[in-house]
Amino acid sequence: MAPTILVAGATGNTGRSVVETLSRLLQTSEKSLPGNHQILALTRSLNGAAAQRLARLPGVQVVEQNWIEITADWLRQHNVVRAFIAPHNQPNQFAQESTFHLAALDAGVEYVVRISTTAANVRADCPAYYARSHWAIEALLGSPAFQRLHWTSLQPNVFTSFCLAPAVELVKNYRRTGKLGTPLAIMASEDAPVGIIDADDVGVLAAHLLVERDSSAHNRAKYVLNGPQDITGRQIVRMVEDLIGTKVEDVRFKDMSFVEQLVAAAPPQESRNVILSIRHAAETAWDGKCKAETTSKEVLELAAPRRTPAETFKMMLEL
Repeated sequence: MAPTILVAGATGNTGRSVVETLSRLLQTSEKSLPGNHQILALTRSLNGAAAQRLARLPGVQVVEQNWIEITADWLRQHNVVRAFIAPHNQPNQFAQESTFHLAALDAGVEYVVRISTTAANVRADCPAYYARSHWAIEALLGSPAFQRLHWTSLQPNVFTSFCLAPAVELVKNYRRTGKLGTPLAIMASEDAPVGIIDADDVGVLAAHLLVERDSSAHNRAKYVLNGPQDITGRQIVRMVEDLIGTKVEDVRFKDMSFVEQLVAAAPPQESRNVILSIRHAAETAWDGKCKAETTSKEVLELAAPRRTPAETFKMMLEL
């Protein structure tokens, strides 16, 4: 069996771009890995449109497999030598993701690229629980016990699609009804610039890392990723107003009401207190600590993020 690059969550936010870019790089790049590496893309459903599109790409095999159930034996059977993982942000993230990394270590996987979260939040004392989980995973991978496993942790800022979703919905609704309807509630503060990033740009960087011949150059690295341009809440409002041709009077900045929806949808065994801590996740952005200028220089050299907020906004409106 050919050596395999595993992409967990291949049809997710970043995974699709990872697979597409890997397929292209392995076919065309002189800098890519030697030998006939194949891409094993994991999905929850082979019948989904995204999975079917990926299956048509050169060198890609799509399989139904939940990454949280992967064992060392499974990795050996599929000859996995490198892997990409974008873990969920649920309260049991550490238990499940650390199990995956331990399996990778035991199976002799050479290199793992993982998605973390906003760099300013990845610390032991972050009020938002999931950021502490990412910190703990990075501490685990950095311990002597995991020395044989090379890894890189990507710390992207908030995804553009998530940040702009309420604005996109308001524009679509106005175009349908001619009315503004509900207030424009956005997570961004009115004035603090934030380098929000398109998920595809994150996937492109991950793929470039995975095909690097010498993973030691990026081993144990924690790379900060932001989009190419900062944006403020006021600028998001202005984009909306320019598109609909009227002023939006009712705007709610720093809106984190979606967290209450997460609490309502959570299983009864989950702690309400833990989930509510997500309300603190955007505070570092509101404090101006998540600007585009904080992007790691290695990111800019290898695969600099290119898609601006305005470009993503336009794409989302066309969906």
